[in-house]
Amino acid sequence: MDQSKIQNFLKELPQMREDLPFSPEILQQLFVQTSGYSYASLEDVGVTLSRDQGLTTRILSLANSAYYGLQAEVQSVPRAAAVLGMSEIRNIVLALGVNGLAKAYDMPEEFTLEAYWLHQFKVGAVAKELSRITDIGKPDNLFTAGLLHDIGKLITALKRPFDWAAIQDLAETDDMQDNEAEEAYWGMDHAVVGALVLNSWDLPVNLVEPVNWHHSPALAPQHSGEATLVSLANAVVHVMEDPDSAYMVRVEDLCHDMDVEFDDLMEFAEELVESDDIEQFVKTLS
Repeated sequence: MDQSKIQNFLKELPQMREDLPFSPEILQQLFVQTSGYSYASLEDVGVTLSRDQGLTTRILSLANSAYYGLQAEVQSVPRAAAVLGMSEIRNIVLALGVNGLAKAYDMPEEFTLEAYWLHQFKVGAVAKELSRITDIGKPDNLFTAGLLHDIGKLITALKRPFDWAAIQDLAETDDMQDNEAEEAYWGMDHAVVGALVLNSWDLPVNLVEPVNWHHSPALAPQHSGEATLVSLANAVVHVMEDPDSAYMVRVEDLCHDMDVEFDDLMEFAEELVESDDIEQFVKTLS
């Protein structure tokens, strides 16, 4: 692989903040206002998001979807934040942002956006529950990290579709996991690509680092525990999608490392991901 080609790809990634379907400053301010150290009110968050009326409309549409099972319709962003919580509003905005990126490029026919989102939401749900069980990180943050963990795959498919296809062929031909095929193909995996994009969006380090290191959490200089949970959640969902997957060994190893019972983990993970709620939300998102 021509190293200049890789370097040019990496240099393009920070510029993708301009491809968001709303102002990058909105996302940055939202994360400041929803951090644990912020004194921002629900109304403040509403004012930030109302700067883009189209974004507000989509937020309310998703907030009122069957996924959240609200008893009454919410008609304003501050009310949605009060009912669902700041972190859920943040997740909705991130999902809309990533979805907007996907629509700005020609996607390979083999890349199915719905399948991508189903996997992301399942990993987020399992990571959130693992956070509760292990008392590592904050459950809401782990859901968000899970929601974003494979954004590098999407970015590669959008920006370098021919390379993405070559990596998929290599993974299938040599029976590799995607990250292994990426390393063999051009010496980096999708986690690095995703982290560079998320950094350009000014997302906090406790979200970026678990994404960056979810395939090698032991090497993470910080937030290694959270990266391990995302890694485990990702492996669990892959195993449920394909019981013969090579990810089974990873699940067993990480369960041992994290002192998590394998059978208990698989039982609650199946309950989380077999619900129709995630699929309904993904269809509404699309």
